[in-house]
Amino acid sequence: MLFIGVDVHLRKIVVHILDANGKTVKSQTLTGDIGLFLESILRLKEDCAVCYEASCGYGHLYDRLKRLPNVKRVVVAHAGQLRLIFRSKRKNDRADAKKLATLLFLDQVPAVHVPGADVRAWRQMIEFRSKTVQKCTAIKNQLRGLLRTHGIAGLSRKALWTRAGMVWLATVELPGVTAAFQRDMLMDSLRQEQVRLKRVTALLDQTAQTQPGVQLLRTIPGVGPRTAEAVVAYIDNPDRFRRSKQVGSYFGLVPCQDQSADANRLGHITREGPSTVRRLLTEAAWQGIRRSPEIAAVFERIQGGDPKRKKIALVATTHWLVRVMHAMLRSGEAARFTTRTKERAAA
Repeated sequence: MLFIGVDVHLRKIVVHILDANGKTVKSQTLTGDIGLFLESILRLKEDCAVCYEASCGYGHLYDRLKRLPNVKRVVVAHAGQLRLIFRSKRKNDRADAKKLATLLFLDQVPAVHVPGADVRAWRQMIEFRSKTVQKCTAIKNQLRGLLRTHGIAGLSRKALWTRAGMVWLATVELPGVTAAFQRDMLMDSLRQEQVRLKRVTALLDQTAQTQPGVQLLRTIPGVGPRTAEAVVAYIDNPDRFRRSKQVGSYFGLVPCQDQSADANRLGHITREGPSTVRRLLTEAAWQGIRRSPEIAAVFERIQGGDPKRKKIALVATTHWLVRVMHAMLRSGEAARFTTRTKERAAA
C-alpha cells in the first residue's frame, strides 16, 4: 500500500508518496490540470491511499479519485485542524504534501465528511439563495440610504417593498438627475435579484418535497422550509454523529474553552461550520420561543430571569434545538411540541 499526500492547486499539484514502511518513494510537482495527476496515480502498480486538504472543488476530486481502480482509500483532511497539528514556520507545498502523507500513514488525519454529488449540489443552491437574499437586503439598504440622504421620510419598513411601495418609490421626486438615475438603477438590480430569488426558491421547494427529513423537521414550531432543508443537507447522514451533542459542535454552537487545573473559562461560541445554517437555526429558535411553550420554557430556564443573559439563552436554545432535530432525523419521529395558537383555540 502506498500513502500519497497531495497539495492541490488549480494549475500545480505537489505529490509526496510513502511506502508501507513510511519511507519516501517519490516527491514530485505536476504542472497542469487534475487529469495529469489522475494519470500519474493510474500508472502506480500498487494499491494506494490518497489524502488532500478540503478546499473549493474537493468533492469533484474525491469522486474522480474514488473511480480509480488502484485507489482503495481517499481521505479529505480538515484544513483548520491540520493547522493545529502542524504549527511550523517553514511552510511550502512540498512540506505540506509530505505532512499529509505522514498523517495518512499514521492514520491520524482529521477527516471531513464528503457527501454525495447530489447533496453537494443541494448545499450549493442553499448557499446561493442565502447570498441572493443578502444582495436584495443590501440593495434595499442603499435605497433607504438614498431617501435619507435627500431628507425623504418614505414609507414604513415593510410597506416600502410592497407593490404599492415600489410604485411610490419609482415615482417619488428626487433632487437632481443623478439621484433619480441611482434610484432607477438600484430598483432594476432589486427586480433582477428578486427574480433570481424566486427561481432558486422554487427549485429548492421541489428538492425539499423529495426529502422526508425536511417535512419531519417542519413539524417543529418555528422551523420553516429553509431552515429544515439546510439542517438536513448539512447533517446529510445523521448516523455519522455518535451523539447529538456533536451536532452542536459541528455547527459551531458550543463555547470556546480554556481549561487548566481548577480554572475553566468559557468564551463565545466557536462559529465553526456553515454560518448560513447557524443563522437560520438561530432565527428558527427565536420563532420557536414565541410559538411553543416547551421551547420557551427551555429559553426561560437558561435565562433565569436575567435580561443580560438573553443572547446566551438564545444561543443555548439554538444548540438544544439542533440536537432535537438530529434526534428526530435518527428516529424518524415527528416533533411533540404544542403551539400557542392551538392552546388559545382550545381555551
